[in-house]
Amino acid sequence: MATALFTRKEVESRNTKNDAVIIIDNVVCDVTRFLLDHPGGIEVLLDNAGKDASKCFHDIGHSEYARDWMQTFAIGEVVPEERHEVLPWPPAGSEAQASAEQWSVRGLVDACGAPLVLAVCATVLYMYLFA
Repeated sequence: MATALFTRKEVESRNTKNDAVIIIDNVVCDVTRFLLDHPGGIEVLLDNAGKDASKCFHDIGHSEYARDWMQTFAIGEVVPEERHEVLPWPPAGSEAQASAEQWSVRGLVDACGAPLVLAVCATVLYMYLFA
């Protein structure tokens, strides 16, 4: 059976809750039936519906299991003349994966660091003034 081919323009129009299609590494995936089950929520898939979500998919650092599972939603490929370069996946447990985990911790520290410092300063000031 021949693989179905899609232009990026055809995928672009499929960006609704009832017809959500994304492109990941030149593979066209219909994620409509997966919207409610996606661990990251429906919004992230709808935000990327009709678009090439390769960068987003890679940046999140999906597991090998998720990458394999993605193939169950494949309905075709991007036409050859519109394909983008596909970067190789980092092997499981690689330095790139460790780096992604480090960035997750760094993001948490960046988000919570300032409020925690202010809370400590307020506690010290309170104890100094009223103790």
